[in-house]
Amino acid sequence: MADDSKNMDGFIDEILMERERYINPYTDFGFKKLFGTEMNKDLLMSFLNALFNNDEKEIEDVQYLNSEHLGDGYGDRRAVFDVYCKTKDGGRFIVEMQKAEQTYFKDRSLYYSTFAIREQAPKGKDWDYHLEDVYTVGVLNFKFPGDEYLAGSYRHEIKLKDVEDNHVFYPKLTFVYLEMPKFNKTEDELVTMFDKWMFVLRNLSRLLDRPKALQDRIFDRLFEQAEIAKYSPEERREYEVSVKNYWDYNSTMKTAEQKGEKKGIKKGIKQEKEDTARRMKADGMTVELIAKYTGLTAEEIEGM
Repeated sequence: MADDSKNMDGFIDEILMERERYINPYTDFGFKKLFGTEMNKDLLMSFLNALFNNDEKEIEDVQYLNSEHLGDGYGDRRAVFDVYCKTKDGGRFIVEMQKAEQTYFKDRSLYYSTFAIREQAPKGKDWDYHLEDVYTVGVLNFKFPGDEYLAGSYRHEIKLKDVEDNHVFYPKLTFVYLEMPKFNKTEDELVTMFDKWMFVLRNLSRLLDRPKALQDRIFDRLFEQAEIAKYSPEERREYEVSVKNYWDYNSTMKTAEQKGEKKGIKKGIKQEKEDTARRMKADGMTVELIAKYTGLTAEEIEGM
């Protein structure tokens, strides 16, 4: 069994060397490598500024905050963000890569935003309830079900609005979702920085060379950080595990969909989650992180 595992690791390593020059940002490792580290916060700022097109103000600096959050009381659920940061003016940004559709994805997104709201209340001091802006950004590797949005619409900005006259009732809470599968622009069609960032996120792991359209200075940094050959052995191992988890999930979903049986889909998804959880547990990841990425309960994970 151990030899089989080593052979598989070698097989994955060969595939990464032969087929991928740059990391896949849809993997947990890839997304956090590019956007979740202090040394790469310039990439995060560029992405967020492109996403909001500097409509209000440019983000000049960010401070990474603790990405793990507990509820107010014993036994409350924990939230673990992919990226969580604060700007100079106090605004909070939660940035999440969502690999697959979830039944209650919108509920989860709203629930996560409450942590960034509640933590602004000072403890043991008088407070007038003033809140800074809270933004939740979801990079989605799926389309919203039921044709909720038009085929060519892939960036969605949601705020609290009055249903009668459609004015923004509360401007400080914003949700932005990017339906990545809908973005199909070619290199020749890239005009804005937002176009370029969308193209990078959509195609990075498939690129063998840097496109001519991506010659902006910020992309010097991105392609440098994304090149797999420059990683340490430990980073390569972490990335390989992340890639295998990503492939396993996609393979199980595709197989279940082809069967076209609801029972088969549920069983396949459950089995994939359990297999992924066992590998993550074996790699020393915390129960909270495993629960976040698999959807399994802490009891189920601890019982494995």
